[in-house]
Amino acid sequence: MTTGFSSGSCRFADYFVICGLDTESGLEPDELSGENFEQSPLRRTFKSKVLAHFPENVEWNPFDQDAVGMLCMPKGLAFRTQVDCREPQFHSFIITREDGSRTYGFALTFFEEVTSKQICSAMQTLYHMHNAEQYDILHTPTSPPGPEVQRHQHSQPRPVLHAAPAISRLQRFNSYDISRDTLYVSKCICLITPMAFPQACRKVLQQLHQAVSSPQPPPLPLESYIYNILYEVPMPPSGRSLKFSGVYGPVVCQRPSTSELPLFDFPISEMFNLLGVENILQLFTCALLEMQILLYSQHYQRLMTVAESITALMFPFQWQHVYVPILPASLLHFLDAPVPYLMGLHSNGQDDRTKLELPQEANLCFVDIDNHFIELPEELPQFPNKLEFIQEISEVLMSFDVSPEGNIHSSDSQAKYRGFRSVDMVSDKRNGNLASPLNSYLLRENETIARLQALVKRTGVSLEKINRKDASSNKDARFQCDEEELKMHQLNIQVREVFANRFTQMFADYEVFVIQPSHDKESWFTNRDQMQNFDKASFLSDQPEPYLPFLSRFLETQMFASFIDSKILCHDDEEKEHTLRVFDSRVDKIRMLNVRTPTLRTSMYQKCTNIEEAEKAIEMRVAKIDHTALHPHLLDMKIGQGRYEQGFFPRLQSDVLSTGPTSNKWTKRSAPAQWRRRDRQKQHAEHLYLDNDQREKYIQEARNLGTTIRQPKLSNLSPSVIAQTNWKFVEGLLKECRNKTKRMLVEKMGREAVELGHGEVSITGVEENTLIASLCDLLERIWSHGLQVKQGKSALWSHLLHYQESKEKKNATPGGLGPPGFIHDAERRKSDGGVSAMAPLKVSLIQDMRHIQNISEIKTDVGKARAWVRLSMEKKLLSRHLKQLLSEHELTKKLYKRYAFLRCDDEKEQFLYHLLSFNAVDYFCFTNVFTTIMIPYHVVVVPSKKLGGSMFTANPWVCVSGELAETGVLQVPRNTLEITFECQNLGKLTTVQMGHDNTGLYAKWLVECVMVRNEITGHTYKFPCGRWLGKGVDDGSLERILVGELMTPSTENDERMCRTPPMQQSPGMMRRFVTISPNSKPKLNTGQIQEGVGEAINGIVKHFHKPEKERGSLTLLLCGEYGLVWALEQVFQHGFKSPRLFKNVFIWDFLEKSQVYFESAEQREVTPDENWQTRVRHFCRFMRAINNTSRNIGKDGKFQMLVCLGARDHLLHHWIALLADCPITAQMYEDTALIKDRSLVNSLIRVLQTLQEFNITLEASLVKGVGI
Repeated sequence: MTTGFSSGSCRFADYFVICGLDTESGLEPDELSGENFEQSPLRRTFKSKVLAHFPENVEWNPFDQDAVGMLCMPKGLAFRTQVDCREPQFHSFIITREDGSRTYGFALTFFEEVTSKQICSAMQTLYHMHNAEQYDILHTPTSPPGPEVQRHQHSQPRPVLHAAPAISRLQRFNSYDISRDTLYVSKCICLITPMAFPQACRKVLQQLHQAVSSPQPPPLPLESYIYNILYEVPMPPSGRSLKFSGVYGPVVCQRPSTSELPLFDFPISEMFNLLGVENILQLFTCALLEMQILLYSQHYQRLMTVAESITALMFPFQWQHVYVPILPASLLHFLDAPVPYLMGLHSNGQDDRTKLELPQEANLCFVDIDNHFIELPEELPQFPNKLEFIQEISEVLMSFDVSPEGNIHSSDSQAKYRGFRSVDMVSDKRNGNLASPLNSYLLRENETIARLQALVKRTGVSLEKINRKDASSNKDARFQCDEEELKMHQLNIQVREVFANRFTQMFADYEVFVIQPSHDKESWFTNRDQMQNFDKASFLSDQPEPYLPFLSRFLETQMFASFIDSKILCHDDEEKEHTLRVFDSRVDKIRMLNVRTPTLRTSMYQKCTNIEEAEKAIEMRVAKIDHTALHPHLLDMKIGQGRYEQGFFPRLQSDVLSTGPTSNKWTKRSAPAQWRRRDRQKQHAEHLYLDNDQREKYIQEARNLGTTIRQPKLSNLSPSVIAQTNWKFVEGLLKECRNKTKRMLVEKMGREAVELGHGEVSITGVEENTLIASLCDLLERIWSHGLQVKQGKSALWSHLLHYQESKEKKNATPGGLGPPGFIHDAERRKSDGGVSAMAPLKVSLIQDMRHIQNISEIKTDVGKARAWVRLSMEKKLLSRHLKQLLSEHELTKKLYKRYAFLRCDDEKEQFLYHLLSFNAVDYFCFTNVFTTIMIPYHVVVVPSKKLGGSMFTANPWVCVSGELAETGVLQVPRNTLEITFECQNLGKLTTVQMGHDNTGLYAKWLVECVMVRNEITGHTYKFPCGRWLGKGVDDGSLERILVGELMTPSTENDERMCRTPPMQQSPGMMRRFVTISPNSKPKLNTGQIQEGVGEAINGIVKHFHKPEKERGSLTLLLCGEYGLVWALEQVFQHGFKSPRLFKNVFIWDFLEKSQVYFESAEQREVTPDENWQTRVRHFCRFMRAINNTSRNIGKDGKFQMLVCLGARDHLLHHWIALLADCPITAQMYEDTALIKDRSLVNSLIRVLQTLQEFNITLEASLVKGVGI
């Protein structure tokens, strides 16, 4: 039906533009596009101009002449002669306005003969000059060339011999002779539209060009068609299709309804053909994690297709950063931007990747589209369920005859491939021949799919091809658009549905974790930066383990934060923006279908189920066209206007094209501009729908780095504008640093976090890793901002290497003192003041670098920089090291431009100050990540000062254990009592076993403690002992197991901002004294003993309630100060009868006597019941095993071992019950003893029973030598 349109709809196109050669101003070389003059004149670029645009201006979309000119012909004018290829080229582009809304441009570039005599002779003159210069170069290989020629020489290879033939060859290939050759120049016609309909616009432009180049003139003057598309063709309303007339045939376009995925009309299949599924998924992951992405291709349209496709597949998320799919040559300095970006760079097809100088590559994803090749940043996590996902996408592609690995060059494989139609495949399946030739062919060709097939067999997903209707059967007149176009729509929607389904599955229950602001919206806006809007920790704890590396990083991105913000800002469905509404409705559907509880996540892969209905919606719109626009008609033109020569695009009549019809309702002449602007914003669904100014304010804030950063201004490129842009970058980097450090501290410290409304306090290992990785990325971006010359992929590491080199040079001169790069004694960092046994490690930036350089596992510069940052964080020296690095002002000046972040003094100071705050918390981000590297350790045994071991004759040994490994027995030299050894990373240290071989005359030794230091991270652990080792002294032990804790550095240094409290100290408990006989122990009353047991058990319970990655040392809770062993020791010592003079009695003696009693009772068969018998048997078995061990651990050591084994096997409470009833207890304890008090024993048993639900695993060092 032909229709008048409601005032709500809008025009299909805003402007028609013609660009090309302005014969008035002649040939102007285009310096900005960076072409060099060594090129022959036909290969150089010249400035193009916007020759005409209609209408003059549209108030809701002001015409930006510079931007349009630059993007219609990004490389300027091109000249050709009759021998060159002159095919018309189509490309699209995007202009992003300051408010973030977008306009699309569609341009067709073709060649026209140059008729202007001046231009032709100018070209001839340029050739004479060029050839003369080439001739000079060829004929004067020895004489020094003049300055003019030198400029040309550096990129020209220098042919020296055969000058004459070389010259003639030059002229033949690269020449233009005015008498013999015809000169052609490029011209461009372009439509600027508010929404992207590339297929329709391409047809319109191609038909216009055809009208000009065909021998017969078109039915109507060109003005009629252009007038029609500008003023009489409306935008199709949402959910409807529209048909209008081109010069030679109808053009159909359609727009999805509000319940479907947003409009997207670029051919996704082209991207898959160019890159292949595997590469696309990697690129997609980089985009989701907001890396810097640079696309590289000779074809503008390819850049645009890949950029638009990748961002469309992100639904429901939106790319929030710089987005310039076609970066004009004059804006190359924008690659310096230290922010995430997605840009497209045009390659001239000759230079290879190595010639491309990019300012920063540490975090860059480089996509060489034409060569099917992608370079990824390091440490890229894998997309969840990657293999099944690739499999699902591949099935869709194969059903459309698109090869999943892409086919970049039309190779034999493609020809073979084309031979198999998907239809044959399907019929093949019906006949039961499952191994279709296509499948086996693909499997041989592509190992990804081979891996998939194997996986599919395991998971039991069926590999049935989607049984497609044969495309040829659609030839009936049902569909109004051509077959190819319908196929494109079908493939697009299928692939997009598969991608969208991944997010609906992954975030099916995201709403549960959104933190609604407790304050009113006003204060929420003002504190937006500080507020957490999503409970990340809880969300991640529900996710399957393999998803965590990706998800924990994705939740930190701007796109995720913006998505959640828009969720918080909308109250009801009416207010939701389009994407959010569609996404939420899908999530609801999934939750209805999934009977399983919504929060119980599994990693079961669920395939997309709503492909068919999405496809139907499109097919219905195409089968029955909803609207037909007015046909083009003759305009009121003067006689003689509108004639033109074949092959030349005419000068159009501006009087008829500059204004549209006044009567047509929908041209919206009446509606005020701001309403149209609002409509525009609605279309782009870029905005959060708050009706008030706050929303505007918030949106401006949300594009936080300001418009200049989100989108380069294409028009004004004065130095001041560039400087201002760089200034914005500096401010943005500082703000990002502030937010990152704050977030990391809040996660680590917790307490204040809860008050600020940041959700529960907990940080998982994965999350900590994510935050530190993102800090490393930020540092790389800061270090690559404003670099003079790029060296290596990591700017930070390259700066450190320069620093190391300069320091080592200085120290090589005789004036330099001491070992290179060390800070001298004044700068030493003292370890714990009380222990002078270990000289403190020197603080040295260079030494830390050397440690990293010695780690053979780290191969790349980026990896080294990250490891160095992690090490500095763990040593609490990051701020101090970087301050020292930047204090070499001469070096910084040499490496960085004036505007660089590192040369803005105030910002640099603030940045270092933010980093200083990390010193308030303990990170183990180096030790926990590099688990396989070799680390030197230094061990010192400190004997008691009072009863020094000067006469000691035996040979001591130690064995150090950590969370990751243990060392085995190490002999310690008797005279020095210290050793340094290297072994694989032990992790955080937990225990030291030490002892001696009991040789010589005086083999008794009183040891105060053992100190162990990690020589790379500087972490020092103290293992207190305070007991004798020797036969016939103390408990007769020759070896002991010591439990240690990390020492905290003292606060002497003003750089230490605040001190971390020691790890384990329970309030209200007295320290254990160094004792020689049990009698001198402080007497605790029963209340204190109960409290002690309660605290010890409590510590263990808390330990198991933490996520696995955050648990501390269980050994410390069992055997450390105030641990379970100590608490039970107090229980058994309470009311123990004091022995006669000079004879020590130990708890173990009591236990042995009880064992003897039980064994004899069993033989006498005085057994109360079966239960009792089992308990007795267990108890005696453990006692025997411990007594029979070959280790000389002494009586207290044996008691410790019994308690640990009892806790592991959940027997302690049984044993306490047994011993309380044992007659031996009556003999050896006073009546007031705790163990004789029924009610106290019962409460003790109840407390010990709480350990039953935990699976206690003991460290090997605690139970060595006991075979139970």
